[in-house]
Amino acid sequence: MIYSKNIACCLFILSSIALQAQKKFTTEKGEVSFTSNAKLELINASSKKIQGIVDPATGQFAFIVKIQSFEGFNSNLQREHFNEKYMETDKYYDATFAGKVIETIDFTKDGTYDVRAKGTLTIHGKKQSRIIPSKLVISKGTLTIESNFNIPLADHDIQIPQIVSEKIATEIIVKLNVSMTQK
Repeated sequence: MIYSKNIACCLFILSSIALQAQKKFTTEKGEVSFTSNAKLELINASSKKIQGIVDPATGQFAFIVKIQSFEGFNSNLQREHFNEKYMETDKYYDATFAGKVIETIDFTKDGTYDVRAKGTLTIHGKKQSRIIPSKLVISKGTLTIESNFNIPLADHDIQIPQIVSEKIATEIIVKLNVSMTQK
């Protein structure tokens, strides 16, 4: 049920942005990665299955990534536990972030812009309002977005059993690097 609402909301935002007249920036290639740097173990994983759209007229954006698309864990068992025990991808398929860039910028002018993206981050079925600092680089019709931020697991009701508490960090470091073109 939660999955259906999240997807419906994200698709609505994506389609409403796409229906407006001005060309939108859409994902061409990108990567989202996370790091869990706990006392006894370092876990890194990433996904290149991110989709997104940015409306330069309004600053609205929406991004979605399939949780099961993350790769690079220390072992297959670790990936299995990530999907089944912690992220529960049988119930919560995607992570989404949708909202608006706070600063007004001219997407037609090449340059580097430090901005804040304000929106709703949904992970593990739990919505959280977030302001995420990002760097936008506009060059010859291409928009590159880079961002680094932390996500406390407790904010998204992700429980870590005491037995593995020294192997999984309570706050995850997320990095985003996406290249977008206008269509």
